[in-house]
Amino acid sequence: MTTSVNGDILKNTSTHVLFQAVRRFLVSNPRWKISCQLLGLLALIFAGKPLFAATPPAADRSVRAIVSGIISYTRWPDLSGTPRLCVFSSSRFTQTLSDATSAPLPYQPVVVKNDQEALTARCNALYFGSESPSQQMALAGKLHPRPVLTIAEQNPECAAGSAFCLIFHSATVKFSVNLDVLTRSGVRVNPEVLMLARTKEHE
Repeated sequence: MTTSVNGDILKNTSTHVLFQAVRRFLVSNPRWKISCQLLGLLALIFAGKPLFAATPPAADRSVRAIVSGIISYTRWPDLSGTPRLCVFSSSRFTQTLSDATSAPLPYQPVVVKNDQEALTARCNALYFGSESPSQQMALAGKLHPRPVLTIAEQNPECAAGSAFCLIFHSATVKFSVNLDVLTRSGVRVNPEVLMLARTKEHE
């Protein structure tokens, strides 16, 4: 403990002495005065912003990959453009699913706060957060007969509510499928995705 503390003190003292020496040199040299001021201004502008983007946690990457994969292999009748995914703000992964700056998304994200916003947003897919299975079913019923894909974040049993449900276990994210709900949804999903869902569900 003593060695560690003394090492920290020595490191801090050396850093301070070096900083003061550099500062005296820059300030005493007329050519460096403007450079000093510019560096100070840039430091203020970028204060609080990381130099490198932080790597998203494993769960965030998995959820984004799973949702993107399901949507990529889903077909809506008479849909010519990019599907709109309405993400409820109650989700833990709202930012992850709506951020298109790090990598392109196979859908157009729309963050909604309630059923009313979801009804007016013309969603092709719904991603539920803390909404209960009964709330998920009620909203899907209001959108019927419009084809809508539903994915639930907090409905691991997947007995009712959404067609696809995420399952969080330790550091892994899996998903299951409710074939009855999917059949009534009006969308078509590649059978390979359904096989993958069943495989993951029973791992």
